[in-house]
Amino acid sequence: MPLNHVRPKGGDHFVFFQGFLRSPKQIASVIPSSRFLERRVARLAGLSAARNVVELGPGTGGTTRALLAAMPPHGALLSIEINPDFITPLQAIEDRRLTVHHGSAEQLTDILRQHAMGSADAIVSGIPFSLLRPDGRRQVVEAIWSALAPGGRFVAYQLCGRIRTLARPLFGPAQVALELRNFPPLRIYAWKKNDGVPQSSETVGF
Repeated sequence: MPLNHVRPKGGDHFVFFQGFLRSPKQIASVIPSSRFLERRVARLAGLSAARNVVELGPGTGGTTRALLAAMPPHGALLSIEINPDFITPLQAIEDRRLTVHHGSAEQLTDILRQHAMGSADAIVSGIPFSLLRPDGRRQVVEAIWSALAPGGRFVAYQLCGRIRTLARPLFGPAQVALELRNFPPLRIYAWKKNDGVPQSSETVGF
């Protein structure tokens, strides 16, 4: 499915803004991601042959739709969202490959076990790591590492660069891109799990 056919309904923007007003410490923006950011994130996640994909912090589902559009027909996407205002828009996405879970990324290991999902080929995160508790940040990154299959990809789009430092001990240096066609502009960090062997150098501007 072409990515330009998967944009969310206009009402989702209002729901997103309401969610920000109610829980500003859980959401890093007042509006959803742009289609440019969504497309770039989906491309960098390398989903063309992915069987199991996990999304952390899907919001109202714009990036969720982009991920589904990039995934094969036999794939499965588990989207984990902590904000109750966003669950209904997510559940309204009509795609049998999608499972929506209302919960915290800090319980990622338990959530994956609950849904009997095997190792993930890709994990995409939009949660603002800078707003998590310090021990919660480490817990989420460690759970992501454990959940990824060898060769699996971890992609995070962020306003702040804290995730770059958090992930480096496990994933090695990140590939980094800046998406200016988004408000606010966000950086995208990407890693590939190489059986615990860090990458030798950091790449910027892919």
